[in-house]
Amino acid sequence: MTKRDFYEVLGVPRTASDQDIKSAYRKLALKYHPDRNPGDKAAEERFKEAAEAYAVLADADKRARYDRFGHAGVAGAGGPGGGVDPTIFADFQDIFGGLGDIFGFGDVFGGGRRRGGPQRGADLRYDMEIAFEQSARGAETTIQIPRLETCESCSGSGAAPGTSVTACPQCRGTGQLRYQQGFFTVARTCGQCRGAGKVVAKPCTTCRGQGTTEQQRKLTVKIPAGIATGQRLRLAGEGEAGAQGGPAGDLYVVVHVAEHEFFQRDGNNLHCEVPLSFPTLALGGDITVPGIDGDESLRIPEGTQPGTTFKVKGKGMPDVSGRGQGDLLVTVQAVTPKKLTKDQRKLLEQLAATLPAQKFEPTRRTADDEDKGIFGKIFG
Repeated sequence: MTKRDFYEVLGVPRTASDQDIKSAYRKLALKYHPDRNPGDKAAEERFKEAAEAYAVLADADKRARYDRFGHAGVAGAGGPGGGVDPTIFADFQDIFGGLGDIFGFGDVFGGGRRRGGPQRGADLRYDMEIAFEQSARGAETTIQIPRLETCESCSGSGAAPGTSVTACPQCRGTGQLRYQQGFFTVARTCGQCRGAGKVVAKPCTTCRGQGTTEQQRKLTVKIPAGIATGQRLRLAGEGEAGAQGGPAGDLYVVVHVAEHEFFQRDGNNLHCEVPLSFPTLALGGDITVPGIDGDESLRIPEGTQPGTTFKVKGKGMPDVSGRGQGDLLVTVQAVTPKKLTKDQRKLLEQLAATLPAQKFEPTRRTADDEDKGIFGKIFG
């Protein structure tokens, strides 16, 4: 699913202060924490979404990149399964003490759940603009995206080559420290490993112990014929690298198709307007109209009224699923010449003399009158 704007997720304006952002996150995290909503997948997703937004907006550098480049500028700064601030609820301890264990809030007041173990990488979004012709015929193009990838120096462990990650000696690998306060047991996130349960004695100098580095990656994207604005292409496994050996996320390419100067798209059908002279409308004839695959022939019947729409079957946009093709709908309009030669004027005057006199009497308009238009009243 495409990521929402982080400010929208937290419900704060772009001018919000750090304290406003933190307060908004606290409220959402308390409301949607999985321990308070057991079995509620929607609440769990909202909790993860808020955590990801806070992980970016609470960091000045990440927030600046996000304000400038959007989601692509902060690739990996949160994401599903990660990015929860383990200390956000630390100052709730003095207020709530061990009440979380009584009322079933679990680790809400203990600093969040342990974050150790493999975690899936974040999904990414890329907005791509393509020409109308590329949408009609399909295309293959190359894009470049910034994303977090597994550090090659340490293979994602975060430890310098020749060293390894060890269990945290303070929490013994649990990620939490528990204290007995009277009848209550209070859990708090381990301050030494920040809930990971593991420590890196000698961090990798390439990734600074993070296990991932930001890289510019070129990818080839195949655009199917018939794709429309707003539709997405999913590139599985092309998102950010997962933490602790977890799988990579996905990349979603959102397509935006440029407007065409002649055609308008409606589903798989294409609409266009063609100007015709009065003689062609009155006498009929064969005309040529543009199509996405070249010119198309169209027969105009005698006595065609302006505004009439003709269908050229199967000459519209291809269905993006590969099943069939839409139609080309051509609406004809009358065009009046601004200047006439002497011969043209003489011929029109002769025609006018043979037509019945125009009488405009105030009568109630009907649907048929509106369909006929002025030419229908005069000539027909």
